[in-house]
Amino acid sequence: MAWSKNAGPDVLARRAWRLADVESRIDELTLRAWVSHGGTETEIQTGTLAELLTPGYWVDVLRSRGDLVPGTVLISGTIPMAAGVDQFADGWRVELADPAGGDVIGLAYDVRPMPAPIG
Repeated sequence: MAWSKNAGPDVLARRAWRLADVESRIDELTLRAWVSHGGTETEIQTGTLAELLTPGYWVDVLRSRGDLVPGTVLISGTIPMAAGVDQFADGWRVELADPAGGDVIGLAYDVRPMPAPIG
């Protein structure tokens, strides 16, 4: 797991919502992701935050460990991927949407494969 996190580091969008601003409807926020292969996009994930442990849960865990400090960014797990879609793609595009507020945070990135191991 540690190797895969180093090989494919997490990415962050350029903006975020404050938890206090969306907490009352957190389970309604939607997550979607697409992968691209040769310029063709395929949806690989779709769901809501109701499928994940709540940020409140993680805030309690961090607070109990003394690790909750101002400016903390929570990077959570993910929702299930669609069966049969090749996740090892040329690029990814993701969206976190607030249907009630009408706002969407999105990002896209290209993937550069690591060189083949030496030896």
